[in-house]
Amino acid sequence: MSYLSWLFSAENWTGPDGILVRLAEHLGYTALTMLIAMAIALPLGAWIGHTGRGGVIVVGLANALRALPTLGLLVLLFLFVGLGLLGPLIALVIIAVPPLLAGTYAGVRNVDPAVVDAARGMGMRGPEVLRKVELPNALPLIVGGIRSATLQVVSTATVAAYVGIGGLGRFIIDGLGQRDFGAMIGGSILVAALAVVADLVLGGLQRLIVSPGLQQRAGPRRAPLRLVRSGEANAA
Repeated sequence: MSYLSWLFSAENWTGPDGILVRLAEHLGYTALTMLIAMAIALPLGAWIGHTGRGGVIVVGLANALRALPTLGLLVLLFLFVGLGLLGPLIALVIIAVPPLLAGTYAGVRNVDPAVVDAARGMGMRGPEVLRKVELPNALPLIVGGIRSATLQVVSTATVAAYVGIGGLGRFIIDGLGQRDFGAMIGGSILVAALAVVADLVLGGLQRLIVSPGLQQRAGPRRAPLRLVRSGEANAA
């Protein structure tokens, strides 16, 4: 099969346009995007979940950003910003923020009120309650949001090659233009493999940093956004 010969060809793995270089670019875009998105979404989601203010805005914003068409957003930013990394980076951050924001808000908001009241009864103030009680208990959903956002960024960074950046998406976009179906399918396999490996790594990290009791309690809760809605309903 042409894509197997493409994947296992040594010449495709080396050089300035080889698989290793494109993989490093893809990982770099993903890491940079996640750092920026977490710096924005995690403190904001934690504060809103702790205070209970602005929960409706979180739900609306998360739904609105999720509904944005990825390719349309990339092209629009490309027209405004031009060539370079800035436009795709802004688009990737916009896509990564909703699951991070929803997961953090839902995790903090759904901490057992009795636990929070006990912490306040021990003399803890608001920031201390958030840092020592709510955030540790919210870790399963926070990490779940990070996993979801990472997978979305990995896949969207592939599409971002359409507006001129590097990464594994170059094989798919260039292969389409050159009718090189081996490169197209091979690049798709590489992106899928990267997404699976990233999810496994983050899943292992989640098992390391989250206590077994919290993992079992959060086990059935698969969708942070639904938890946001549920938490919002409880808050109301």
